[in-house]
Amino acid sequence: MKTAWSLLLILSWSVAAMAQTKSSDKEWQETLNTAKKEGKVVVLGSPDPVMRNEVIPKFTARYGIPIEFIAGRSSQTVARVQTERAAGIYNVDVYLSGPDTTANTLYGEKLIDPLKTLLLLPEVVDGSKWKKGKVWFIDPDESYVVRAFSSIGSLLFINTDVVKPDEMRAAKDLLNPKWKGKISAEDPSTIGAGSNLAARLYFELGEDFVRKLYVDQQPAPTRDRRQMTDWLARGTHPICLDCREDDVRPLEKEGFKLIEIFELAGLSSTINGSPWLLTVANKRPHPNAARVFVNWILSKEGLETYARGYGTATLRKDIDESYLKPGIIPKPNVKYFDDTEWKWVITGRREYREKFWKMLKAR
Repeated sequence: MKTAWSLLLILSWSVAAMAQTKSSDKEWQETLNTAKKEGKVVVLGSPDPVMRNEVIPKFTARYGIPIEFIAGRSSQTVARVQTERAAGIYNVDVYLSGPDTTANTLYGEKLIDPLKTLLLLPEVVDGSKWKKGKVWFIDPDESYVVRAFSSIGSLLFINTDVVKPDEMRAAKDLLNPKWKGKISAEDPSTIGAGSNLAARLYFELGEDFVRKLYVDQQPAPTRDRRQMTDWLARGTHPICLDCREDDVRPLEKEGFKLIEIFELAGLSSTINGSPWLLTVANKRPHPNAARVFVNWILSKEGLETYARGYGTATLRKDIDESYLKPGIIPKPNVKYFDDTEWKWVITGRREYREKFWKMLKAR
């Protein structure tokens, strides 16, 4: 009798699961059909080559839905969106943005809708597919902001024709007078990767260190990523604090001797959620197309496409990471400084960035 009841229970679970799957499939097909009628999905993100070269073509080929991509620095493009919204114009469906813009502007100013209820694909909502046991919503409500990546962040890049690896083993090596005028950085006077790193260095190493690095060493600031990478390759500025792996990789393939540094003595190794956090705009003009896109970008195909092109580790368990540099994949049981941790982004980073900017103005 006990065995019969067990079999009956298993059968009832199976029937319920099949019914739920059929319902989910029907809802997905209805969403897809309506999305195609909407004509497109508008995505705002950073100008990563992988987005234009791989993600957009693959998504459009699979679903027949064009992507209108608005590319630029998150702080600048979202500022433009805010201006448009104030005039009653709502053009954006999905944001792929950095942590500061996401936490302080999109979430903080209530420009986004809950995303959790939009997730529908079985391979997305299945917790067994994720390293965290579920899709990781990092906002306080655990509903709005998805973090899909977690990689060890590089601290800097060097050109080994000029800077030998043995010359860059500790944070203090950056202060060697030999490198005065030989360092480049994303402009730290504005919100972005440059000021994020400066805030983190201020937090860990103190004001004296960042003054010596950002003032005495006379780093070359720029808001042009290509310029930093070009300086690095040419050796005019053979130390780059804020170059990106996806920008540097093509030059490595061309034979330039460029190395990514993940560890420096005296500074904690860091992990981050780059290249983006995922959110959906409220009052979005193409709600169904947006739903299709967010489900696909979090699927194995979508996330792996972006991760391979960008060169980063995802939080999905079913993606082969053998293509990554070993230094990028976080090691188990190692404590890292998490540069995308919510509290750090909205309080700690802001506090130390303000201290850094105050120091720059007082020089």
